[in-house]
Amino acid sequence: MITLYGANASPFVRKVMAVLAMKDLSYEHIPSMPFSGDKELARVSPLQKVPALIDGDLNIADSKVICRYLESAYPDVPVYPTDLKDRARADWFEEYGGTVLAEAAAGIFFHRFMVPNVFKRPVDEDAVNKIIDEKLPPMLDYLEGQVPAEGFLFGDLSVADLALASPFVNAGYAQYSVDAGKWPKFAGLVDRVKAHGAVAPLLEAEAAAFGR
Repeated sequence: MITLYGANASPFVRKVMAVLAMKDLSYEHIPSMPFSGDKELARVSPLQKVPALIDGDLNIADSKVICRYLESAYPDVPVYPTDLKDRARADWFEEYGGTVLAEAAAGIFFHRFMVPNVFKRPVDEDAVNKIIDEKLPPMLDYLEGQVPAEGFLFGDLSVADLALASPFVNAGYAQYSVDAGKWPKFAGLVDRVKAHGAVAPLLEAEAAAFGR
């Protein structure tokens, strides 16, 4: 039995949950918050980051490591392209989505959602506007030239699509969405990922947890 640790609203946990759904793998989900002092999480994730996964006697952490393992261990439904060059591009997009892109989107989520709702402090809209007006546009300009106008990056939904779109689910909880007038192809990709049969039920569960 597979066990997955992490908060399902994390872009990285969500990515793994979508992969598990795409591969039709059953698993136990143990909600865990990073850096919370959770001793069980510290046991399975030495860096205290999420997600972490246990499959039999295997214990691994980090969403990229987990997704690659799931692809190798359960290959019937592929979530990465098989062509060598496409696989390299997919790995790059997963890295890009999980680093600078996720950091920017997480900043919007932190300032507009976490600060007022968790820390009970006023929102620093200047900080939010700096992300929206300065940090994100060059990234979105780049991605607009990389993603297709229809469908997904490599045919069927892949980890690359999930990695690029998932951070904007969180930004959406903070009243931000990609401007379809400026970046129509990327905005369309985000919408298609969110509507996919492996992803939409996860977002419905998240919305219910957020009382939306």
